Amino acid sequence: MKVILKKDHKHLGREGEIKEVADGYARNYLIPNKIAIPATEGAIKALKASEERRKKKLEQRKKALEELAKRISQIKLSFSKPKNEDGKMFGSVTKAEVLKSLKSANIDIEKSQLDMPASIKEFGSFEIKVNLSFDIHTSFKLDIIPS
Repeated sequence: MKVILKKDHKHLGREGEIKEVADGYARNYLIPNKIAIPATEGAIKALKASEERRKKKLEQRKKALEELAKRISQIKLSFSKPKNEDGKMFGSVTKAEVLKSLKSANIDIEKSQLDMPASIKEFGSFEIKVNLSFDIHTSFKLDIIPS
């Protein structure tokens, strides 16, 4: 089945591209999650008609993401966690905690864009990568210190 991507998708391609995918994948995942629409004749004509607007929108989005990447790269987060007698950390630092801290710094990204393990369970300094789009990546520093 041919579909037109409405959003960038990590494994398929960029917004506006026409891709050939399995029928079940399109019907059960892509279309219900509004990631793609069926590539009918009318949809393809509409896509071609709006090509210029779409290019302009993509350029603006890329510029905004580059600015966001610049802001993210300047951030340094610090978490203080209790430790036990052996010097090991009680608990962990999760993606949700990191996202909450980023949100308080006016940086709004999705959980899937954060490239880190589900949780960090040791003290130290870490470089956390953020994938904003296919070609825009950045990172920030995360310190976990004992309290």
